[in-house]
Amino acid sequence: MALTQPRKEAHRKVRKGKNGGVATRCNSVDFGEWGLLSLDNERINSRQIEAARQAITRYVKRGGRIWIRVFPHIPVTKKPLDVKMGGGKGEPQFHVAKVKAGTVLFEISDVTDEQAKEALRLASHKLPVRTRIIKKEEL
Repeated sequence: MALTQPRKEAHRKVRKGKNGGVATRCNSVDFGEWGLLSLDNERINSRQIEAARQAITRYVKRGGRIWIRVFPHIPVTKKPLDVKMGGGKGEPQFHVAKVKAGTVLFEISDVTDEQAKEALRLASHKLPVRTRIIKKEEL
């Protein structure tokens, strides 16, 4: 089981739902000095979160402190290829986190400002949302 996957689930299959509006929670840098802020509403895959985390930790050479502020709770189902219509909903394949505009995705501290900016820039390339790098005092 991957690091970013729920241990237990209340419901195996969940409907898509809506993901509009601006974030009202998780929208400020609370733990670190620098943060990566989402500018779009999107579903972020657990693999994308893990790839961004690895990009940050590799760049800072496992120094500093990193906080992941989003967690993929929502299971996404898919039906197999070449299956006709009907027959119910498909099996869960992966998990996603619903991210709204204004959500802080990652935070970092205990590194230089240049290192923090570059590490978050590298992480932003792994994500499907437009992002902005912010400092704690900016919000």
